[in-house]
Amino acid sequence: MRKPRDLSIKGKIAAYIILTIFTLIAIYPILTVISISLRPGDRLLSKSLAIIPDNATLQTYIKLFSEESFLLWLKNSSIISAAVMIVGVALAATAGYAFSRYKFVGKEAMMFSLITTQMFPLTMLLLPLFIMLIKLKLYDSYLGLIVAYSATTLPFTTWQMKGYYDTIPFSLEEAAFIDGCSQFYTFWRIILPLAAPALVITALFSFMAAWSEYLVAAVLIQDQSLFTLPLGLKTFQSAMETSWGLYSAGAIMVSLPVVILFLFLSRWLISGLTLGSVKG
Repeated sequence: MRKPRDLSIKGKIAAYIILTIFTLIAIYPILTVISISLRPGDRLLSKSLAIIPDNATLQTYIKLFSEESFLLWLKNSSIISAAVMIVGVALAATAGYAFSRYKFVGKEAMMFSLITTQMFPLTMLLLPLFIMLIKLKLYDSYLGLIVAYSATTLPFTTWQMKGYYDTIPFSLEEAAFIDGCSQFYTFWRIILPLAAPALVITALFSFMAAWSEYLVAAVLIQDQSLFTLPLGLKTFQSAMETSWGLYSAGAIMVSLPVVILFLFLSRWLISGLTLGSVKG
């Protein structure tokens, strides 16, 4: 008869093997892109399986920063992503609090409307966004893209914040009111610090939605001086040829800020994603 301990050890070994396999599958494309960016010339294919190819060079990275418009695209993406993140955190934090704490006419309908918008793919929103921004004279501008990204991210982030506020006991606010604190002071000094994990999730989601998005930017931006990083990297690909070295180097550089943000904010991510999904 097998012991339960033996089964648990075998189960752990099997789990680690499966996780290792899927981890290798996940990181293989990343290692391939790194290898392509280090190859001399624009070689896409190679017979060598080495991650660091023979005659590896950083020439593509030097060219990316010196000869191409990468720094301009980086500036545009940074401005737009930072603005979307600030707007997303500010509006989601306040709207989520209102949905969580107040009762008002149309609350259920508004909450249902927010969650309904998540059922439709982004491509269905492009035409109304396009028409709306033209009427507002915001087409082909920073502000237009910020409005579009904020509109597509706010439904999810508002629900995320609302769910997290539900886990914070209302008795904390009642105690603050008894001590003479105003509604705004209670929200600013007591509720927001407790909601820090959810605010981090909101900020990260808003930033990533704007940083790596291509389709909306391709429709709403025509001026090359306003190109974001995804639009800029697309220019390395043409009908006749593709600059695989520059394309790969650019992809690596675009991914780094998001990876750094994940590592820096990792201690808030788990609690922010889990506590907001269960009402305490």
